[in-house]
Amino acid sequence: MIFITLTKWKTAPKKEMVDQFTKTVEKLEKQGIKMRVYWTLGRYNGVTITEAANEKDLMKILLPFAGLIDTETMVAVPREEAIKLL
Repeated sequence: MIFITLTKWKTAPKKEMVDQFTKTVEKLEKQGIKMRVYWTLGRYNGVTITEAANEKDLMKILLPFAGLIDTETMVAVPREEAIKLL
């Protein structure tokens, strides 16, 4: 499954927070979970695109960061698969 998560820092980011998240992403990649993280300008501070087996796996990833970021997550369906549903 593909998930798109919009993130907003609850407080100004610090190097330690970013380092913690980077270590988490590297650990997840070893487990076969792909994450692409983008910092953005505007209403949200970041966008993360995650490929995980299911919603529970994504929740395990995001819950440890609940004190640091607010999130809004959407499930994404590849265009080709969505067209088949028409």
